[in-house]
Amino acid sequence: MRITALETIRVGAMPNLLWLRIHGEDGLTGLGETFFGTSAVEADLHDRLAPLLLGEQAGQIERLNRRMQPYAGFSGTGAEQRALSAVDVALWDLKGKVAGLALCDLLGGRMRERIPVYNTCAGPRYLTAADGVRPENFGSAGAVTRGRHEDLEGFLHYPEDVASSLLEMGISGMKIWPFDFAAGARDGSDIARDDLARALQPFERIRAVHGDRMRVKAELHGLWTLNAARKICRALEPLEPDWIEDPIWMDRTPDLALLAREIRAPLAGGETLAGLGAFSSLVETSAVATPIIDITWGGGVTVARKVAALAEARGRTVAFHDCMGPVTLAVSTHLALALPNVREQEISRGFYFSWYGDFVDALPPLAGDGTITVSEGAGLGVSLLADLHRRSDASQRITRMS
Repeated sequence: MRITALETIRVGAMPNLLWLRIHGEDGLTGLGETFFGTSAVEADLHDRLAPLLLGEQAGQIERLNRRMQPYAGFSGTGAEQRALSAVDVALWDLKGKVAGLALCDLLGGRMRERIPVYNTCAGPRYLTAADGVRPENFGSAGAVTRGRHEDLEGFLHYPEDVASSLLEMGISGMKIWPFDFAAGARDGSDIARDDLARALQPFERIRAVHGDRMRVKAELHGLWTLNAARKICRALEPLEPDWIEDPIWMDRTPDLALLAREIRAPLAGGETLAGLGAFSSLVETSAVATPIIDITWGGGVTVARKVAALAEARGRTVAFHDCMGPVTLAVSTHLALALPNVREQEISRGFYFSWYGDFVDALPPLAGDGTITVSEGAGLGVSLLADLHRRSDASQRITRMS
């Protein structure tokens, strides 16, 4: 089946989110998604990738993934890699529909029917105003807010209550990032003693009320130098975090190795990396207990399954990042069910129970025991709402085969 068109859709309500539909000559479509810098990604999809893809056989995914590799922008999760990732996900969705199989069944079958989730404690408006991961883009009201799943305000002001709410849902893992609000996070060179103590309080309060019933992960967003990260990690160790994520930029592999030798807490990270080479370096350091890949940033399904195999060969688990959009969650859940070395899947209930359902017809079902599975249907089992492109804030661009 040949590729006949590439279609992109964006909506003003979520300016960082872009959806891609790849059209096949038999009328089937495959759905992809990516996040951040959507104008640049959209331009790359239509101007660079469409001429490479139109008229090609949609099922030749490995060949097309290699063909899409850019010369400039080949590394990191820049616009070119995010565009490639969206295409790759859409091609796998389309392949599943052609085969009449769910993606997880197409990838060798299910290792498990459901997988536990952990909650990234973002609120519904997290990262919706601009591209940056910084406090002014966290969607915070700057005050104590107890709205539905306002989990960012929650972990800052009443973390033990957020943990209680999650445990009632059967979810025993949560991720928080209070260190981002320290003054030193602006340049990352150091963190003041008072700021360090303040950032530790949510972890301390959760432990005081819930003990080890809640597995708490610390997110550092790669903001810190090695010395500052060392100070933070050592302060966290007595609180036994489930992992410490992105303590420094994950491409600084020598520094990661140094840090891992000096602390006891396990490290995780890698969502800002792309491509097999970058993840191979990350895995080879032996410093990161759990590599994390964002499937819609890092190279799509084609790369993600290879990264998982690299980690498996080293006896490590891998995790898939989801704090972006509903398609990212869907494709991540499919891989989490299909691959042997995945322990849990990230969700953000602040997204899941608010705006995710405004754009797609189905979501991976969450159960009351804190596990998730995939929607019924072939491919991803998720489609954009039929009239999404007709919204007053929607923009649509289509490049067709001539």
